[in-house]
Amino acid sequence: MSDKFKNVPVEEGTKILFSIEALLEPYEILYQKWSWEGVIAESFIFDSRDVADLSDEELIAEAKTSPAVHKESQVTLKRGKSGFDFVNFNFIS
Repeated sequence: MSDKFKNVPVEEGTKILFSIEALLEPYEILYQKWSWEGVIAESFIFDSRDVADLSDEELIAEAKTSPAVHKESQVTLKRGKSGFDFVNFNFIS
């Protein structure tokens, strides 16, 4: 993993099932599949500096351009002080 995503935080109780760096043009992202308290979901993790000029709606729209995000999926966004923005999708409980 490159240094760009080496400090991505993981919430307590979350198990990372799969993690890989990827490109969601034009953004470098970290893609993760994870489970937490009986829920399995996926995330695109962006470096906050790369998407600082995007509104919440624009960032979610960027994520939805990926075929990995199911059309019927609920999509959530968590922007935080960690330096990373998490777009979460494909929730299964």
